Amino acid sequence: MTDVADPRVPVALLSLDRIADGGFAEAEVVLDGDAESLLLFRDGDAVRGWLNVCPHAGRRLDWAPGQFLRSKDGLLVCAAHGASFELVGGHCVAGPCRGESLRAVPLAVRDGAVFLDAG
Repeated sequence: MTDVADPRVPVALLSLDRIADGGFAEAEVVLDGDAESLLLFRDGDAVRGWLNVCPHAGRRLDWAPGQFLRSKDGLLVCAAHGASFELVGGHCVAGPCRGESLRAVPLAVRDGAVFLDAG
């Protein structure tokens, strides 16, 4: 688990090559003193990140640690209740939390690694 001790220092989560293009990964970090699971989605050389928590019931999105479901339409699907999220902004487009969004986490890709961008 990566601990963010100094919020001004970027924290490396994992190397970019550990996420297949168009694929997902999970990373564990400490944010504001709390252990958090992050959902990472790679789109080419960019990586988007959100807390691994469905806004519907506060449960993890993955069906097993780091294993995420994707619909035929390319949406992220919550394993617990089937809410579907688009992967640009994390907006729920179908299911019990339609209209809500995943909580984004700022990331940056530098030198072949994905960083938590602490600002």
